[in-house]
Amino acid sequence: MSRAITRVLLSTSLTLALFLHHSVLVHAIPTDTTAAMASKSGSILKSALNAISQRGSTTDNLNSNACSYPSRPVPGSVNGSASPFWMEKIKHQGKAPFNSDPEGYKVFRNVKDYGAVGDGVHDDTAAINLAITSQNRCGGGTCHSSTVSPAIVYFPQGTYLISAPIIPYYYTQLIGDAKVPPTLLAAPSFDGFAVIDANPYIPAGGGAQYFQATNNFHRSIRNFVIDVRQVPPEKQQGTGIHWQVAQATSLINIVFEMSAAPNTAHQGIWMENGSGGFMGDLVFNGGKFGIWGGNQQFTVRNITVNNAQTGVYSLWNWGWTYQDVKFNNCQIGFDISTGGLTVETQTTGAQTIIDATVTNTPIFIQTSQPSNGSLAGSLVINNAKLTNVPAAVRVASNGAIVLAGTSPLVRTKTIASWVQGNVYKGNSGQAHFTQGNVEAPTKPSMLLDSQGKVVGKAHPQYADHDVEDFVSVRDFGAVGDGVTDDTKALQAVFDKFSSCKIIFLDAGFYVVSSTLTIPAGTRLVGEAWSVIAGKGPAFQNQLKPQVVVRVGERWGQSQQVTEITDVVFTTVGPAAGAIVVEWNVRQPDGVQAGAGMWDTHIRLAGSKGTNLEASTCPQFATGSYDPCYAAFMSLHITPSATGYFEGTWVWLADHDLDLEGEGMITVYAGRGILSESQGPVWMIGTASEHHVIYQYNLVRAKNHYMGLIQTESPYFQPKPAVPTPFRIDPAYHDPKPFEGSASSWALAVKDSQDILIFGAGLYSFFVNYSQDCVKTRDCQTQIATISSSSSNVNVYGLSTVASVYQLSVDGVGVIDQKDNVDGFASTVTVWRSAR
Repeated sequence: MSRAITRVLLSTSLTLALFLHHSVLVHAIPTDTTAAMASKSGSILKSALNAISQRGSTTDNLNSNACSYPSRPVPGSVNGSASPFWMEKIKHQGKAPFNSDPEGYKVFRNVKDYGAVGDGVHDDTAAINLAITSQNRCGGGTCHSSTVSPAIVYFPQGTYLISAPIIPYYYTQLIGDAKVPPTLLAAPSFDGFAVIDANPYIPAGGGAQYFQATNNFHRSIRNFVIDVRQVPPEKQQGTGIHWQVAQATSLINIVFEMSAAPNTAHQGIWMENGSGGFMGDLVFNGGKFGIWGGNQQFTVRNITVNNAQTGVYSLWNWGWTYQDVKFNNCQIGFDISTGGLTVETQTTGAQTIIDATVTNTPIFIQTSQPSNGSLAGSLVINNAKLTNVPAAVRVASNGAIVLAGTSPLVRTKTIASWVQGNVYKGNSGQAHFTQGNVEAPTKPSMLLDSQGKVVGKAHPQYADHDVEDFVSVRDFGAVGDGVTDDTKALQAVFDKFSSCKIIFLDAGFYVVSSTLTIPAGTRLVGEAWSVIAGKGPAFQNQLKPQVVVRVGERWGQSQQVTEITDVVFTTVGPAAGAIVVEWNVRQPDGVQAGAGMWDTHIRLAGSKGTNLEASTCPQFATGSYDPCYAAFMSLHITPSATGYFEGTWVWLADHDLDLEGEGMITVYAGRGILSESQGPVWMIGTASEHHVIYQYNLVRAKNHYMGLIQTESPYFQPKPAVPTPFRIDPAYHDPKPFEGSASSWALAVKDSQDILIFGAGLYSFFVNYSQDCVKTRDCQTQIATISSSSSNVNVYGLSTVASVYQLSVDGVGVIDQKDNVDGFASTVTVWRSAR
């Protein structure tokens, strides 16, 4: 996300976010003179953790062969054992090869090694922050971005008393014991924005922060109970997490405990800006708000809110997708600020909600303003089950009931498909404002679980395995120093252990010079986003593209449970012929989401070790394209494959993450994500950005669920225009560029069927690095095209930025953005294919 765009938002929507919410004072922005600083019982904890884990097993159907997983259980149970999580016991020998002290730098940091006690009595704040900051890591307001000092900051079982914010630096994963998540207990005197503050305001900094909000990448928080109930209920310091972040970020497996007092001001998650992001498998108990949110886009999956005054408050966005939401005994489920149709008055642009269960909650959804018969914030409800919920949709300003809920005589109700906004079909450009029921999409059964909900699967963490079930690649000869060719060593480990051990990819930068095959049946776990990078002549010819990492054999026996977590795939330039990841693996019969990636990214250029940095590929280079090719294609999902991709960011860098000031660069990757899969494929909280020809391309694909997807067009286009410096390659089903001086397609769908897109943010911010076009909303002419030969394609919550046409059919513009202006973006509530 561009920094210039961020400044626009900071002066408009963010300003609103920081001062008023229904006349309730929220966290105040620091002025130039002041800084903004703002034991759980076993049975209840078990109940909350069970609620989190109910939607996805992480160790189903482990493969067995001559080298097999042990059949004995790990001592103790996942929810009650004193036996530590395997991550605490495994040998940590990960390296940060581009750090100034590559041999001495510690990637894995146990907070107890830095003085934390974890007894709920001693103040552990200083020790935890020491574990985060030691060895000159990136943060503190002086370093805004860096990939050379990654860290896992690990919390063993225990209760950690916190008196001031824990501040995770850049490229940090905060991970608690997954078997018995530790408790972060806010002291009664806690003072600060939140127990965990991911982007603090600098004291006396005039609103400046540690990190630029929309470039605040690469951070994750997992496996905690955050308890603020000792903080007086009327104080907003009782906030769990301040989460102002961007892409490649996640919140996973967290329980928030807050006061349920009538005067509570406690909040689970508070965010006012950013460009996310994924969060899922969260439980909120009590509080004024479960989530208080303002961010360009986010995907939220599997959250449960119990006994809160408001489950989710939405101040502003361009588009958020909520999948599998449960509200129990709240006063309001969603409280949504609406009605702002200009950049200066931006409110909630698009809220798409699928698979909600609401119980004993008087109001499911409340909007701040009526629509008055025209678009004033898009709203989609799909498959919501209400029990004792009198008002399904209500307007706060006048008390009007827009959609009735249940009644004393009819205590349950299911909302199959209801929308508020502009509805389109086929090649008609005529908007039909609808505030009511619309035909529900036909969802392929293979995308749904036994309850009829879209499948969701938790990030695998292997909490019921012990350390002997893992094998380290470094123990078998892989080096990961960014120089050594690790192809043979890695391949040997995969060939020997793929179906019988969980393979631990110790932190490092692993260079491969030819195709590396990750066999079906592999469980691969990275450490602080371990990197696998394709380098050398094999990947340099765009006329003869070669795969860097092949997951499963394309024509082989590839139907086994396969899981990849916490890895980054990339290239070392030039790499014009690199297909970074080819995904061939197929889930076993009866194992939904049995083949997938979680918190795993394809990140090209713009970081140490890639040889595609500002020194080689400056923003306005005048020489040959040759040194600055990053890839032919980022991800290819082949016809027989299935896939579950959660929180996956496919990014061609627009700036150098390791350059002071994060200076822009100009690099080239031909294609983003190509899917030919017949399904099922789930893309949950994914993004694809800055590729030359397209970001997402579905060709003869079937049975896809995609929500939310997010894209950006290259900043340098249309100079050169698509496809330069590549060529249209029919062998890889490249879509034809639109007429004129073309920028990339954000989304192309051809000859496909049964495609459900539930939330899309497709953005174009530049013409040859100039942003003048943003004001006139015409940085490119078209941005998404769907062929008339495709059938049962449904798009909900489509928000675009600065594309004249929001959606085209057969490459001909159909929906004009001027009819759907919804603040900074323009929003189509529903589009359905003609067939």
